[in-house]
Parts: sequence; structure tokens; C-alpha cells
Amino acid sequence: MNNTEYSNKVKRLVDDLKGVFASAGLGGEAGEYKLLTQSFLYKFINDKFLYEARKFDPKNGYQTLMKMSDDDYEGLQMDLGNESAVIKREDLIESLFNRQNEDDFCTLFDATLNDIAIDNNDIYSVETAGNTQVRLFDSDLIQDNVIDGSQRNIVARSIINKLSETKFDEHIFDAGFDFFSTIFEYMIKDYNKDGGGKYAEYYTPHSVAKIIANILVGHDKPENVRVYDPAAGSGTLLMTLASKIGTDRATVYSQDISQKSTNLLRMNLILNGLSHSIHNIVQGNTILHNKHTEKMDYIASNPPFKLDFSEWRDEVETLPDYSTRFFAGVPKTPKKQKDKMAIFELFLQHIIYSLSDTGKAAIIVPTIFLTAKTGISSKIRKYLIKNNMVTGTVTMPSNIFATTGTNVSMIFLDKNKNKQSIILIDASQLGKKVKDGKNQKTVLSDEEESKIVNTFLEKKEIDDFSVIVNDDEVKERNSSLLAGQYFKVKIEYSNISEAEFKSQINQLKAEFTKMVNDGQKLDKKISDQLGSISYENKN
Repeated sequence: MNNTEYSNKVKRLVDDLKGVFASAGLGGEAGEYKLLTQSFLYKFINDKFLYEARKFDPKNGYQTLMKMSDDDYEGLQMDLGNESAVIKREDLIESLFNRQNEDDFCTLFDATLNDIAIDNNDIYSVETAGNTQVRLFDSDLIQDNVIDGSQRNIVARSIINKLSETKFDEHIFDAGFDFFSTIFEYMIKDYNKDGGGKYAEYYTPHSVAKIIANILVGHDKPENVRVYDPAAGSGTLLMTLASKIGTDRATVYSQDISQKSTNLLRMNLILNGLSHSIHNIVQGNTILHNKHTEKMDYIASNPPFKLDFSEWRDEVETLPDYSTRFFAGVPKTPKKQKDKMAIFELFLQHIIYSLSDTGKAAIIVPTIFLTAKTGISSKIRKYLIKNNMVTGTVTMPSNIFATTGTNVSMIFLDKNKNKQSIILIDASQLGKKVKDGKNQKTVLSDEEESKIVNTFLEKKEIDDFSVIVNDDEVKERNSSLLAGQYFKVKIEYSNISEAEFKSQINQLKAEFTKMVNDGQKLDKKISDQLGSISYENKN
């Protein structure tokens, strides 16, 4: 079985679980994504434990584990260490499957997840900005999300049956990031869309994340680095960047105001071998309550572009680090259209502030940021150019994000940059338009992704695609960082004989003379008509 077949196998499990919830009338309900993601996470943790137990000793199948003495089983869990979660034998899926005919099975199911959450609280809990811990599993997952009491046992039994039918074996766990990133994206695609609410979810396409990771890391071999996203969402950028660096060489830090996104991010970390970074996940307002004051080696972020933050806008100016952290200022609160407040300008300044002296960053911004002539955006660009921090920009195709029509670009920073040159890339004409539900999005091919990355890293100039400029050139153009404004205007030349040249000139002269004569005739006609107009008194 190849990776595609394994991927299809796991996707079928996701579809089967969604089918269970739809049959119970939960399709599209607020709690459906919790039921799906937490059930899937239970499956992953269960099978990962069994995988690690077999890797430690091939004889350690389920039956062998059940026959172990309590001391031997506890010793095995100690030997496995952080390679897997702590899980009691009665909490394994097969143990629960064998008890599904018991009365009030939904309560047993909830108690099992509660047990695992408590036993692994030190490893998997997430902190809020207010220092409250958020557990791995809800204490009453079925009870709280299946409102119809008559459906609870049915849903719980259906979940455990679906989880027991599919086995995650060594091939799945050995497949790594590319495999689980695809599964994660498939699993949450219905639950991580921009709903237009006050704190809308933002999802970064995997192709964009790969371009950012490949450009940021380049040919470097970083060791023991901090990787950060102050508006992490479900973590696509962080996972891709950490995977590129090496999960054993990177520690992930994140913050996001959304509880849903933070829970999805935690799941993403677990699936992708980054459980050691879970304690660095914070749920809370990054701008007001920055919980990561350490300076970061790599920052990749797709912050919200516009948001109504008028309720707490004035608080930003009272923060102790305001003058250094928000050097270009805070957007004013408009009288109308408060939802258009440019919050990305705050995140961009925060990212600059959070970089270490050798730090690198990539930020997705609205393309208008690259050319804004006044205001905070202009001040930020001029600061970046003055301090020689910009390595380049990439203007992306329209609809690269299916949930927004805003044209987006990526800006790359390096606080340790030693050259004055900047590469500007216009990738707006790349990609293929495809339908994504009711929306249209642009999809880049592997070749197009490679073209962007290689052009950037190799600093190549390609007609109408990329250009190399220096800081002085950029300053002369009001610090514009849009590639198209620097492309050379082409003049087409063709070789013709002297006779052909004279013939074309004579033809132009004749056409010009005819136009003059026609104009004179028209002038005379208009003049004659004006002269024939007389006043007539009707009284």
C-alpha cells in the first residue's frame, strides 16, 4: 500500500465519522468539529501508543499488553517516555469496543477521554493569556455536543466502531509531515473557513506555506531555533516551517485569540511530532497580552488584515512597550466601517519587534501594503528599508485564498541582512483557477512553486517576473516594494529598408493631411450652421 492508498484509507475514516454525525442530525452544528477532531485525536493517540509499544518490543500487541502485570505495564510506559501519550489499558479503543453494549455507554466514552486528558495534562494542556489551562479533551464530549439524549449512546457506539475498523500502522506513522498535513487539511476543511465574524478564522493554503518555508530556511541548516507565529490559526505555517527545519531542531511558539484555532493547532502539533512545543501554545490577544517576550529566530505569519478592534484600540497606546513595539503607531478608529481597521499593521510591527538580531520573517500582507504612500504602512516600509531588513517580496495570484478576494503578497525580512539588494517577484499571473465549493481559488503547480522559490533564492532576474533593486532605488520610489513598478518598459524594434521607411512616413503624412482636411471641412460646416441660426420671437 502506497502513501496515496494510506491517505485514502484515513480520509475514509474522516468521512465515516462525519457520516455518523450527519445521521444524528449534527452535520453543520457547532459541536460537530469537536466530535470529529477529538475522536480522531483519540484514535491517533491510541494507535501511536500501540505503535511505540510494538517498536519497543514486537511482541507487544493488544493481547500481550492486557496480560501484563500492572508493574510491567507501568514500566513500559516509562520506557516509552515522551514518544507517546500515557494511556491506561482500559482506555484503549479495543477495550472500549469490547464494552460498547453496556448501558449508558456514552458516559463511559466521555469518562475514557476525560481519563486520558487528566493523565496527560502535563504534556498536552494549552495555556490561555489569563493563565488558565485548556485540557486535551472536553470532559463531557458526547453529553455536551449531542443534545438529543436518545442519540448519545448511538453516536458513542458508532464512533468506537469506526475507530476500531481502521488501523494506523507503522507505514502511516513513518509517512511523516506530508502525510499528516494532508489529512489535517482534509479533516478541518469544513470547519476552518472565514465566516466573517469578529474573529474570523484564517487558513493558509499549503502551497503558500511551502513557498514561505523554503524561502525562509533556504540552504541553511538551523539548530535549536525558535519558530513563532503571533496569529497562528490552525498552524499550517508553523507546521510547514518546523518540518522544513526539522522537528527535532525547532521549538514552536504561538498565540491566537481563537479557542477553536488553538485546539486545532494543538492537534496539528501532536500529529506532526511537535508535542514538546504544546506548552508554548497560548490562547489570547497577542497585541494586548503578548505572552512570548523571547526574541524569535524564525517568524511566519498570516495575520488578519482587517478587524474591528475599536473596543481595545486605545489600550494599545498604554502598553509599557508601546513606543518600541509599535513604532509606526496604531490605526485610528473610523466613525464608520470599523471592521475595516488595518490590524495587520499592528501584527507586522509586533513581528519586527519580536525578531532576534539574526532573525528572519515572512508575513502575508495585502498587496496594497507594498505601495501605500502615506500612513502607518508607509512608515513601516520606510523603517524596514532604512534598517536594511527587506530581502524581497512576492506578489501572489488573485484568489490564492479561496475565502477572500483581497490580493495578497509576501514580504521577507532578515535582521542580519548584509547586502543592499532586494528581489521583487510578480507571481500574479501564475496558477490555475479552480472551483472550491461556492468560491473560486487559484492553485499553483509544483513547478510554479519551485519557480518562485528558486528565483528568490538564486536572485534571478526574469523579464516581467522578477527584478533586483537596491535600497536607494526603493527610496526614490517612496519605498514601493511592488515588482511591476520596477520592470523595464520594452520598446519593440524591427529592421526595415530605407525605401520601406520612406513609404511608411509618406503614408503617415497622407493620413495626417487627410485628417487635417477633414477637420477643416468639419470646422467650416459647424461655422456655417452656427451662422445660419437666427433669433425668432414667438410672442
